[in-house]
Parts: sequence; structure tokens; C-alpha cells
Amino acid sequence: MLTSQLKTCVLYCRVSTEKDSQEASLARQEEELQQLAKKMNLQVVHVFKEKHSGFDMDREGLLDLLDCIRNEAIDTLLVQDETRLGRGNARVAILHLLMKMNTTVITNHDSGPMKINEMDHMLLEILAIVEEYQRKLHNAKIRRGMKRAVRDGYRPEDNLKNKGNVEGRERIDVPLTEIVSLRKKGLTFEEIAGVLRGLGHNVSKATVHRRYKEYEVEQEG
Repeated sequence: MLTSQLKTCVLYCRVSTEKDSQEASLARQEEELQQLAKKMNLQVVHVFKEKHSGFDMDREGLLDLLDCIRNEAIDTLLVQDETRLGRGNARVAILHLLMKMNTTVITNHDSGPMKINEMDHMLLEILAIVEEYQRKLHNAKIRRGMKRAVRDGYRPEDNLKNKGNVEGRERIDVPLTEIVSLRKKGLTFEEIAGVLRGLGHNVSKATVHRRYKEYEVEQEG
């Protein structure tokens, strides 16, 4: 379905070998994806092409693509089919990264959003669960370290200008109640920071994370 507003996207084309005969395949992939973008009313802002095995994650074109999506907030990626992104475990890992960045993958093969089979869906869910527990473990270590530091005499407030130390860093005023509320709703620190910036608060993910951890320490104390 076409939309009245032109949205942006990037294209990724890949062949598996350095053979000159593969040049035609790369050109054909780009041409067909350009046509698909036009059909879907998407404006192509970058095209990434490379000759590299799909089993390898260390691909210059792929790494440039991921950087572009992250840095330029690109939310739509067009590929010929899912195997162009990668093969084997590399493909699943790449799909996981793209899902974390909220990127919609559209394939020419599906003529729309990429269809994930049941096995891939299950693997991606497992990866998300494992990552969440790793995050919880990391946060637990942070809390333990902070509690130990405070017990040993460390006072974070001593390094803040508006708490008496004129040479310290300025404490950024953030709505702690909103941070706690959004966190309880399941939002990540990055998502919370985005919401707060939308409300006019100039805060970073790191600031939101720090204030929430301070809140947790206070609650446990």
C-alpha cells in the first residue's frame, strides 16, 4: 500500500564470491530493489554492495550498513531475500541485531516484510531472553559495586555542582518518577531517554540509566 509521505530506506546487495561474473548479479539485485522501493514509495538514501560469504559476520559492507542504520535512524532495509543478509548462524545473529534496532526488513522475494520461519522465530526469542538475563546480571553487578562504594564512603552527590561542589559536574534535572514508571512498563533505558527527550528533557541513555540505578540503591537501602 502506497503512502503519501515518502519514507527513507537503504538497500543491501551481496554475492558470495569475488568472481567478475557476479557483477551482473549485484547490478540486478540493485535494479530490482530500486524498483521495489519505488513501488513501496520509499526513498533510497544508501546502497551497500559487496562480494563476500554470507557465513562471515566480518563484512565491510554489512558493518557499514549496520552503522548507517544505527547512526542515521534508518528503519527500513531492502534485500533480495533473507540469504543476502547472511547464512547459518550469521543470518540469525544479523536478524537479531536488526530487530533490536527496530528495523523492518523488506525482501523482493516476499514483496514486503520478510517472513521468518518458526525455527528462526524461536531462535530469536531465545536470543532476546538470554540477552535480557545478561543485562540483569550486569545490572546486579553495578548495584553491588555501587552499594559497596557507598558503604566505603563514596558519595556521588559530592561531585555535583548544585550539591555543593562548584567544580563538579552539573546534575541534569530529570523526572525520576517518569523514569521509574516507564521502566516498570518494560521500556529500555534508551527508549526512556527517547521519550523524555520528546518531552523536552535533554537527557542521554547513560543519564537515565544512572538515575534509575541510584533510585534502586536508595530503595534497597
